Amino acid sequence: MPLGQIRVAPDDFPPETHACLRCGASAPMRFAGPCAACTAELRATMRGEGRAVDTEYVPKMNVTVNAVALKDD
Repeated sequence: MPLGQIRVAPDDFPPETHACLRCGASAPMRFAGPCAACTAELRATMRGEGRAVDTEYVPKMNVTVNAVALKDD
């Protein structure tokens, strides 16, 4: 397993009754957050389509070049 990566088995966190952080209804969840109904509603209303963005980085004119990068060896 790579350094910094943690794997957790879902069985280690059985669902407990939590209050939904959005609507306040009690629902069985593994972690505190929105309930299943709120999650479905948010996905239906807030989901956007992914798109490719073609951009090229152009530094601002006031950016100076690093002196080490200009050094000739």
